Amino acid sequence: MRIAVVGDVLLDVDLSGSAERLSPDAPVPVVAVHETAARPGGAGLVAALLARDGVDVCLVTALGDDARAGEVRQLLARPRGRGGRIDVVAGPSGAPTPVKTRVRAAGHAIVRLDDDCDAPPAPLVTDAMLAALDAVDAVVVADYGRGVTADPRLRAALESAARRVPLVWDPHPRGTDPVPSAAVVTPNLAEARAAAGEPGAGIAGAAAAAARLAERWGVASVLVTLGERGALLSAAGPRAPHVVPATPVTAADTCGAGDRLSGALARALAAGSDPAEAAAQAVTAAGRFLAAGGVAGLDAPAETVPLGGASDALAAAAAVRARGGTVVATGGCFDLLHAGHARTLAAARALGDCLIVCLNSDDSVRRLKGPERPIMTEADRRDLLLALECVDAVVVFEESTPVEALRRIRPDIWVKGGDYAADDLPETRVIAEWGGRTVTVPYHPGRSTTRLAGALARVG
Repeated sequence: MRIAVVGDVLLDVDLSGSAERLSPDAPVPVVAVHETAARPGGAGLVAALLARDGVDVCLVTALGDDARAGEVRQLLARPRGRGGRIDVVAGPSGAPTPVKTRVRAAGHAIVRLDDDCDAPPAPLVTDAMLAALDAVDAVVVADYGRGVTADPRLRAALESAARRVPLVWDPHPRGTDPVPSAAVVTPNLAEARAAAGEPGAGIAGAAAAAARLAERWGVASVLVTLGERGALLSAAGPRAPHVVPATPVTAADTCGAGDRLSGALARALAAGSDPAEAAAQAVTAAGRFLAAGGVAGLDAPAETVPLGGASDALAAAAAVRARGGTVVATGGCFDLLHAGHARTLAAARALGDCLIVCLNSDDSVRRLKGPERPIMTEADRRDLLLALECVDAVVVFEESTPVEALRRIRPDIWVKGGDYAADDLPETRVIAEWGGRTVTVPYHPGRSTTRLAGALARVG
């Protein structure tokens, strides 16, 4: 698969460290910088993320001739993940390369410094940039308001390409309107409301803004991103808006989530998914990106397992540890989720900063409970657990006990209900290997899957 990414490229720099005191000169934190990291930003980040997934990318942009542009080119040439290639086709920008520097302490952004980020002169669009759109499977436009997408010849080429392949347009408040043949436009809620002049809030406001923008721009659909609430897809015509929920993710920094979403959306559309299916895949990809640490985790291995798998649990645990937090885990079959389960899970989550549930697979449940169990499949049990606000990730294990899963996650606290004796659990000895502790929380008698299943059988 080959995808063209069209838009403005930036250089992003992170200065990361710790802040443990205030300056004697002013009431501001003193950040002791421990690490400096640079990465391509804007359309460059979209390209890097797609290449990390194994997609070959043609990056159509404008670049200056300064040292910063050279650094951006070097960063884009660096292999990532499964090794998709990035071919840069750039015209002269006529301006210095913009740099956004974020100062972070303990994983939290303190301040952002923008250098040469004012509106530049109109860049020169070359014939090579136009020709690069001819042989691709999809197009992503990452408009960061620096003028690349305003060029009439490039806009005509984009409109022509969008009649052949899916085109996803990620807009910017200072950018240009999407071309009418775009398949999906992806503003966030604030951008959509501002562009549409829509005062409404929440889902209703998003739906009204999306419908108004789809009509104004003449595009096939508008996907309004709603942060932790997911996204809302509104297609042209009388169809009702479609809400795509998101799995809750603990993330201190959401930088790059929109870039991850737009790239994943284009990739799914190019693979043949319809807009609703592609939107669901894109929201999932953005959530996994944040759970893995966001832009700070770009050098980690690319994801290879479905949402709800071990990679999500490991990413959640790593993100919490990076902030100095406490990782909590619990486990069980969770067949027919009931009030006892919910109270145990809520109590476990209150002990730390994330809760990972180790879930017995269907085969594991059968070995423990007999051939008539589980009542619900592991996929349904996992989805129910992930729907609970107190659960941050679920990992399914095939063995009779979650010992091997725990060795991978290495939680600080392992939680079981008070009907268990901690000293008798095989997990207790394993948790102690890395200095973790096993604790119990109150048991709620009278609530069990067996009792609930029997009651349902009597009324059935």
